[in-house]
Order: sequence, then structure tokens, then C-alpha cells
Amino acid sequence: MRPTEKLQIGNVVLDNNLILAPMAGVSDLPFRLLCKEQGAGLVCMEMVSAKAIYYGNKNTEKLMEIRPEEQPVSLQLFGSDPNILADMAAKIEERPFAVLDFNMGCPVPKVVKNGEGSALMNDPRLVEKILSKLVQAVKKPVTVKIRKGFDEEHINAVEIARIAESCGVAAVTVHGRTRQQYYAGAADWDIIRCVKEAVSIPVIGNGDLRSARDVIRMREETGCDGFMIGREAEGNPWIFRQILHELEAGEPLPKPSVREMADMILRHAGLLLEVKGEYIGIREIRKHAAWYTAGYKNSSRLRGRINEIQTYGDLERLLEEFLCA
Repeated sequence: MRPTEKLQIGNVVLDNNLILAPMAGVSDLPFRLLCKEQGAGLVCMEMVSAKAIYYGNKNTEKLMEIRPEEQPVSLQLFGSDPNILADMAAKIEERPFAVLDFNMGCPVPKVVKNGEGSALMNDPRLVEKILSKLVQAVKKPVTVKIRKGFDEEHINAVEIARIAESCGVAAVTVHGRTRQQYYAGAADWDIIRCVKEAVSIPVIGNGDLRSARDVIRMREETGCDGFMIGREAEGNPWIFRQILHELEAGEPLPKPSVREMADMILRHAGLLLEVKGEYIGIREIRKHAAWYTAGYKNSSRLRGRINEIQTYGDLERLLEEFLCA
């Protein structure tokens, strides 16, 4: 079986099984559009608070914008109140997302302190209540993203995955690190294999996927059905096209040229300004530009000046200087 192939999640069929991870502050509309253009089979939105939807938060409304050209899209909710989660899922179901994902992986302290995100790995009974209500509340397929466990003393991804399957969840994504690890150290792919062997629903592996070789190796070592790419896509939306090409052609694509990289930064910036306005858009492209330019000659000099830019024109001039250096 080829590592990348169509993947079915409930009644949703993906063109391929490479998935952009939901990342707060990264997988917004502009970045999702770029990753979709580069071949991602599914793009996941930044996590959305069920309570924020309940209270009509304006920023959350903007966060949930979806465009036809990025379909299919996975919308990820987080929270800990089963009733609010189910009610808000039903309220937003008419929006044009294809899959509803539930977050049990976020390690951020303020989320964990509220008993949300990866804190839920410690409460299987509450997880069962939440997932049962979510599945009953919507007709769209419900998925869940989990971690290996909360810490090394509480490794329970298999237990949580079995609960998810029993509740009618359509697929489970496993990040091979504990909450305690955050994103440090090597991801444990063995736990992904254990989950795959324990359930019959699709299992998506997440953690340390940087190349086509990693995808092949994860497939061989775990048997998982899909591959979720997160931090490795930061500053590199080409990763989806690169992996698909290498798996098909048997040889890697060359690294994007400096001109291609600069053009992508400008395209990304243009989308950010269109969606968020110049003030916010320019400030957000700064971190992306630092990621895009990493590894290129003279990039440290550019990163040193990137925080000085105030307009799209400033960015154009800075990149032109970089190209001519």
C-alpha cells in the first residue's frame, strides 16, 4: 500500500492523507489556502473555543471564516463542558467545514488550567461524555486529536482512542508526545502503532514528519492511515507538494529558490493584509518571514530587520534587498 492515498473520514473522502495540523496563530485562513494549493488533502483550522462561540466573541467569528478553495476543512473545537460543546457544535454545523475535530492535545498552561486541551487526557469519563454528545449533536464526522498521555506516568492514548471509537468518532489523530513534553524530544511513534492496533477507525499519526522518508517510515512502523504535519509546515507550505512528488516520482524536489521563497512571503503577506488588514497582517507576516527564510544565505540579516517593516511596500523593498545581496 502506498503511504499516501485517499483517506475516508466518515462520509468525507480526502484526495490524499497528508493533513495540515491545527496550530494556534499559524493555521489561519491565509496559511491554509497556501497549504491547500501545495497539495494538502485536508487543512485544519486554528482551535476555536466553544465558550467563545457561546458568548458571541467577534474575534472567534473571524477565526471561523472558510473559503471554498480550501475545502475540505476541519474545524477544531476545544472546551470541557459537554453541553456547551454539543450545543455550539450544532449551532455552527451549517458552516462549510467538512469535519468537526475535538482538541485534546493543546499543552498551553492557560488551556490546561481550565481543564481543557490535553488536561482531558486525565479524565476518560468526561471525555466519553463530551465525545458522545458531540457525535449525537452533529451529522458531520467528528474526529479527535489526542496525545500519548498527560505525562510519562499516565500513558493512556489507547484507552482514550477506544473510548472515542465507542462513542462513534470517525477518526483519531495521535501526537506521539505527552503534554509534559510539549513539543520537545522525539515523538514516540510506537504509541501510534499501539492505537492503530487497538481500534478499527482511521488513525492519523502526528509528530516529526519532515519528509517523504518520514511518512514512509511512519507508515511502516505504525500502519497508520494518515499523516498530520504541523510545525514542519511553518515557513514551508511546499512540504505537501514535496512529499507527494517524492512518493510519486521517487526523488525529492529541490529546495525552493530564493526568488520562490520571496514570492511566497509576498503572497502570504498579501493574503494576510486582505483578511486581517495592514496593521495586523504586517505584524503577523514577520514571524512567518523568519520561518520562510531560515536556512537561506544572509537570512539572519533579513530576520534582524523584519520587525522594522510597517507596510507591504516595506516588505517588498526588504525582500528585494535580500535577493540582490
